[in-house]
Amino acid sequence: GVCGACTVLVDDQPVRSCLMFAVQAEGTRVRTVEGLAAGGKLHPLQQAFWDNHGLQCGFCTPGFLMLAAGILEREPNIAEPELREALSANLCRCTGYQNILKSVLAAALEMRR
Repeated sequence: GVCGACTVLVDDQPVRSCLMFAVQAEGTRVRTVEGLAAGGKLHPLQQAFWDNHGLQCGFCTPGFLMLAAGILEREPNIAEPELREALSANLCRCTGYQNILKSVLAAALEMRR
């Protein structure tokens, strides 16, 4: 439960699915990374990760996408220091986190338009 790679949104809140029993999801709305893109078009977060090289091996990417989606849907105008702190909940062993942060900030800007 430490890395956050399995993060999903349960009733719009980021949750580490490895720490949740399936029965706990009964009656809730569960969104996975597969639910981000709509109508064959990438979600702004997915596009920003692509455009800003916010991924390398890709193992942690779904978790970061879902964590960021949960954050930005609640706080679309989150300040960079708070966003940096929130994203520190998930781990990436490939990057220095700069491109992940850059990607989420770019997506936040796009989502506010």
